Amino acid sequence: MSNSRRSSSSGPGDGSTRRLELRVPEMDCPSCAGKVTNSVERLEGIANLEARATSGRLIVEYDPTCTDEGAVRERVRAAGYAIDSNESERTLSVPGMDCASCATKVENALAAVDEVEAVETQPTSGRVTVTASDGLTVEPIVDAVESAGYEATPIGDERDGLDESRTVWKSRRAVGTVAGGVLVTAGMALKFVVPALDPALWTVAGRTYALSHLLFIAAVVVAGTPILRNGYYSARNWSLDIDFLMSVGIVASVAAHHPFEGALLAVLFSVAELLERASMDRARDSLRELMDLSPETATVRRDGGTEETIPVDDLEIGDRVVVRPGEKIPADGTVLEGESAIDQSPITGESVPADKTRGDDVYAGTILESGYLEVGVESEADESTIARIVRLVEDAEREKTEREQFIDRFASVYTPVVVSIAVAFVLVPPLAFGASWSYWFVVGLTLLVISCPCALVISTPVSVVSGITSAARNGVLIKGGRHLEAVGESDVLAVDKTGTLTEGDLSVTDVIPLEGADEEDVLRRASAAERRSEHPIGRAIVGYADEQGVAADDADVSEFEALTGRGVRAEIDGTTHYVGKPDLFDGLAGLEHAHATTDGGTALASMGYESPSQCDREGCLDVVADVVPTLEAEGKTVVIVGTEDRPLGVVGVADRVRPEAPWAVARLQAQGVRVVMLTGDNEGTARAIANEVGIDEYHAELLPEEKLEWIDRLESEDSDGDEPARVAMVGDGINDAPALATASVGIAMGAAGTDTALETADVALMADDLSRLPYLYELSDKANGVIRQNVWSSLAVKAVLALGAPVGIVTVIHAVVVGDMGMSLGVTGNAMRLANVEPETPERVDAEARSR
Repeated sequence: MSNSRRSSSSGPGDGSTRRLELRVPEMDCPSCAGKVTNSVERLEGIANLEARATSGRLIVEYDPTCTDEGAVRERVRAAGYAIDSNESERTLSVPGMDCASCATKVENALAAVDEVEAVETQPTSGRVTVTASDGLTVEPIVDAVESAGYEATPIGDERDGLDESRTVWKSRRAVGTVAGGVLVTAGMALKFVVPALDPALWTVAGRTYALSHLLFIAAVVVAGTPILRNGYYSARNWSLDIDFLMSVGIVASVAAHHPFEGALLAVLFSVAELLERASMDRARDSLRELMDLSPETATVRRDGGTEETIPVDDLEIGDRVVVRPGEKIPADGTVLEGESAIDQSPITGESVPADKTRGDDVYAGTILESGYLEVGVESEADESTIARIVRLVEDAEREKTEREQFIDRFASVYTPVVVSIAVAFVLVPPLAFGASWSYWFVVGLTLLVISCPCALVISTPVSVVSGITSAARNGVLIKGGRHLEAVGESDVLAVDKTGTLTEGDLSVTDVIPLEGADEEDVLRRASAAERRSEHPIGRAIVGYADEQGVAADDADVSEFEALTGRGVRAEIDGTTHYVGKPDLFDGLAGLEHAHATTDGGTALASMGYESPSQCDREGCLDVVADVVPTLEAEGKTVVIVGTEDRPLGVVGVADRVRPEAPWAVARLQAQGVRVVMLTGDNEGTARAIANEVGIDEYHAELLPEEKLEWIDRLESEDSDGDEPARVAMVGDGINDAPALATASVGIAMGAAGTDTALETADVALMADDLSRLPYLYELSDKANGVIRQNVWSSLAVKAVLALGAPVGIVTVIHAVVVGDMGMSLGVTGNAMRLANVEPETPERVDAEARSR
């Protein structure tokens, strides 16, 4: 499969760009990424360029009228890096090719391209697979298809960014490093341990060269050649990176008759590079595990009952796939037949398998634990929930955090300054004070090694990648490093009520008819008005009416209008009706004098009235003053049904609090987070829910724009000086979209399978599980701590080494082993600790408490 992807707008010459994605395995550090970027940037027409060192991918957007894919590839190779791909096979999406005649036309066009060896067209799926000779770029293939009158787009494999784990210790460089190490060890033994066995080989200009000298030179050649090669490409691309600095150090050491230091530098730095690459592979493993969740094949049941195993990529919407115990579900879809418990932890992070039966939604990558399912495919492989998660996690590397941006700016100044100091130490003491050239050369060489900011530069991105992939495995999707940092820095969490603290599965609990109506009439009018509404309360009323057998199909409904945050209005049988909050009826005639005339059920009994007639006789039941507050005090949402003249009835709707909500709120508060509930529901319901879950601060009866005002108010209330406070907001990702967008961090509930939540939220909880919120804050806090530890420890070690170099305490060995290799491994290993952060649950905490 080709490793390049391209997209274009209308066509060349009108501002369109094409997107190219290349896999560059050896580009695994910021220095390498900078070198490749510098090389490719020289081309004209480069619109956007991203070198992702963590995943070894280069993404280029370019103007095809100014350059092409071949030129981009050439610039990558000019920087000294190979592009890893299977050049012989490329797959293109040709959506307009949907019949046999179209396929023939495309095949004929491709046959005219000399390098094309075979063509396989798939009109059903609109794909073309081309087998070509090595070195053929995608441009001629796309041009050929377009010459046939069809738009073509290269398709990349989701796994392109992360190849199989490479065995770095068996590579050519590893062999050369080992050989160089042996030569250095032998030379050290001769020179320092048994000098009597170190014979002089020749004398030049009064300087004697012994066998150990020759061994050191050989070590430089064997272990240092890859470094010198990379340094050459760095110089060609004007990149002041570690490869260039080490090359200068090695060459200068040999030229200045310090072959031991040069050989030691070559071997130690090569070991550091190998260790760094191995540790980076560990960082990539977590993302590779996500990619491996989706199966590669699927068993499809065709017409007639026959079963066929096909690649998952060939699945089409409407296919019927068969899944047996232990197998992974190959695509997002709906259960058509069978029932089973499914392990959904790869998607939602839920530890308890979910029972699925006919009509239930299932996700690609989840595992069938028992039973048998037949699933109707509802999304293509590259649009499944797990595929979108992988893409979003990969893209999370794109956005640099504020710390990363600062460190990049710092490194751009730090390295030239320290290099200049190193040169000064080499030249000034001997020239100005007659000091030893040999001594100050070693000092300058040591500072040259210290000038490399590699450990500092990777300290943040490797932590971000580790944290984000760890979160994804536990059912929390974080859309970027800045969001990971921002969660831990937010002291306030604004929480929506319906669908967040509560289950969002509303049900009607009370129907209280008023004067001139009965229960069936109230339900009929309410459900007729709400059938066009998408609000959960409206759906609950319609569902309850259907359950009670109250038909509203015969009602003539027109002029429907949703009154945002208040209710709905509609013409029913020629009369304007309102269904909504009590304040929707403020000022309407008859509201203040309406009295109940039929059995009001629970609400009337709770107020001491045995029947409506008693209520009328005593003249004491005012709808606003009595019925509404009583229902609200029970934590119910009150909906009034009426016309412009008078209310006809009161409907009580209730929602259940999520079982884990009180525990999650308590844990968040214990972590120092101020939890505030913002809801559009009434004061009584809000108070009841807040008391049940343990929230002290709540604000009710808020319209969507008022929620935005409260987000701004919370930011100003908790601000520290000129900086506004960070406020996180958690909601359902759809109804609360404005507030989620306004908050510093928007967190969407239950995003699994929900396109809107996945695309709009900064953080998405894949399951409706509030226990993931304390985990998210814990992970973010630890990630911020790890990043700070990495940054400050890198700076501190560099400072100590730099201070120790001039006085002879720190040598080249210390600079390479501690300052470069040690710190790079240290920050990577420290970042990997984030993978061990596991979410707590009420059951887990209780079990641990009992075990003590």
